[in-house]
Amino acid sequence: MAISMGLASSVVDNVPLAAAAMGMYDMNRFPTDHYFWEFLAYSTGTGGSVVIIGSAAGIAAMGIERINFMWYLKRISWLALLGFFAGAIVYMVEQRLF
Repeated sequence: MAISMGLASSVVDNVPLAAAAMGMYDMNRFPTDHYFWEFLAYSTGTGGSVVIIGSAAGIAAMGIERINFMWYLKRISWLALLGFFAGAIVYMVEQRLF
């Protein structure tokens, strides 16, 4: 579920999305220090970079560097998506090993 929230954050701002997600999950199943919350923070924070408009930094970069949305979508989004999934896989493997 955290991965889908991360992908949603590429279109919706990640801060309100993460805040909304906090109310979606039972604290008995996922207590405060559960690794799920770290993974959710990773997913929503990094998933926003998949599409340039998904993060405040992306919006700022569009203005400062004059980055075109379609240029980013064609040339960079797939790299950001690949990095997002690579990080998610590493996080999940790490949690299973330790």
